[in-house]
Amino acid sequence: MNRRQILKLATAALALPGTAAFAQDRLNVVTTTGMLADALRVVGQDLVDVRGLMGPGVDPHAYRQTRSDIVAMTRADLVVWHGLFLEAQMEDFFERLGKSRKVTALADMVPETQLISHADYAGRFDPHIWMDPKLWAFIVAGAGVTLSELRPEAEPEFRARAEAHIDEILALDAYATDALSSVPPEARVLVTAHDAFGYFGKAYGFEVIGIQGISTESEAGLNRISELVDLLVERGIKAVFVESSVSDRNMRALIEGAASRGHEVQVGGELFSDAMGPDGTYEGTYLGMIDHNITTIARALGATVDPAGRLGRLSVGG
Repeated sequence: MNRRQILKLATAALALPGTAAFAQDRLNVVTTTGMLADALRVVGQDLVDVRGLMGPGVDPHAYRQTRSDIVAMTRADLVVWHGLFLEAQMEDFFERLGKSRKVTALADMVPETQLISHADYAGRFDPHIWMDPKLWAFIVAGAGVTLSELRPEAEPEFRARAEAHIDEILALDAYATDALSSVPPEARVLVTAHDAFGYFGKAYGFEVIGIQGISTESEAGLNRISELVDLLVERGIKAVFVESSVSDRNMRALIEGAASRGHEVQVGGELFSDAMGPDGTYEGTYLGMIDHNITTIARALGATVDPAGRLGRLSVGG
């Protein structure tokens, strides 16, 4: 799917009639995740002030709004959340807030045919769509449409910035396809702390195995750890990955279990799953977050990839 198709679908999904222009001050925007904040900042630039509630290392599955969050959201011109049950603890609050403020769940405009169904809940889907840059492009397009609803006279600026950012995102996808294609087929198994990389696996041909389920709220019992130890040993998997926003306790148990069976497993690196890297760094942007993940996974699983990533900007090499 190309940029033109993405923008057309986003406009059809989110455009609402009867919107009015706001005064020419900067729009006050509050988002839940850092990835959403990044998208709104890139598209809005000097016309928006964006506050992301969930910083580096924060788990959105378990996050509950604080008193200061509530104050910020009730004063905002626009509140943007992800949706698809990612912010499970906040959904009731957003439903109430939407009766008095502009509240938008941008993931709702990704075509349902592109979503991965939840294995345990009918009618629910895996929310981790940012792991496939082609799907995240829909979010960026939606950010442009949503800002244009509030500031129609700035629509050409928002659209141009969204288009430029989507081009960068699609270039990142092309890098991922190239870098990951050189991972040997037998090594294309991604073992992570929780099942956040399903879209990544679908996009780039990897089998993805999470110790926990799609939500970090699910627990991994002893039986699950034992099953995965058997899998690591039987298939000779030598690298697993920890996540910046999830405890490494279960991963340590997995590695120790394999060691007790005489099979050495290394940590292939730390991945950014539900949150981006530190503020003010390249990894603290969507492009840098995904560049880091692609590069770390490719290198750990046997590909020859520049440790500085697609643009030579990564501060660590996996």
